[in-house]
Amino acid sequence: MNKLKQTLESITPVGTNQEPTFRQHLDLLTKPPGSLGKLEEIAVRFCAITGTSKPKLDAKRIVVFAGDHGVVSEGVSAYPQEVTPQMVKNILNGGAAINVLARHVNAEVRVVDMGVNDPLSGVSGLVRRKIKPGTDNIAAGPAMTMDEAVRAI
Repeated sequence: MNKLKQTLESITPVGTNQEPTFRQHLDLLTKPPGSLGKLEEIAVRFCAITGTSKPKLDAKRIVVFAGDHGVVSEGVSAYPQEVTPQMVKNILNGGAAINVLARHVNAEVRVVDMGVNDPLSGVSGLVRRKIKPGTDNIAAGPAMTMDEAVRAI
C-alpha cells in the first residue's frame, strides 16, 4: 500500500500553458486547421505530456492486460470465459486486430495475465502477473479485495 501511496503522490498535473503553442504548430502543418479532429486533441495532449511540439517515439509498446471477470456468470458478457485464453494465445501468435495495428506503427505487443481464469500452461511470451483466476462476481459482492486491487495496480 505504501508503494501505491508514494506513486500516487508523485503524479503531477500535465502543464497546459504550452497547449496554444502546440495547437499553433499543428495548424501550420500541411492540412486544414483542425481537420484531424480528435486526433489533434490527442496530439496536443501528448505534446503537453512530453513538453515539446515535436515528440519522438523511438520504441513503442502496446500492453494488453488480460483477465476474466466473475460477473460473467450473470450472463452480461458477449463471450464466455473460455474465449479469453484463446484470445491471449491469438495475440501472442500475432493474429489479433491489435497485432495488425501494432505492425502499422512498428510497436511491440506484450500480453500480461492479470487474472485469466485458466493457467495458460505452456504459453510462452506471456508476462505472468496473475492476482487470481478471475475476479469475483460483483453482483454478489466486491470483485476484488482491497489487497488484490492494490496488487493489481
